[in-house]
Amino acid sequence: MNTIHWTVAAAGLVALLGCGERPQEMGSGAKPDAPAYQGTGVAAFTAPGWKAGDANSWAQELRTRGQYGQNEYPRTQTK
Repeated sequence: MNTIHWTVAAAGLVALLGCGERPQEMGSGAKPDAPAYQGTGVAAFTAPGWKAGDANSWAQELRTRGQYGQNEYPRTQTK
């Protein structure tokens, strides 16, 4: 075999190795999801006045954000 045949054979082998797939298993060490109202534990991601772990406080914060903080509709109205 000459050099071109070896190059083609090597390229084919690399292409076939790239087609492999690693097994995907559930529960492979990842921790289960926590409810959103539990928070992240990082103060930078916590809105002022919100209490982590309190579902009622979480719901109130979402209502407030929807009305004032992240609602684009009132900001786009012409006056």
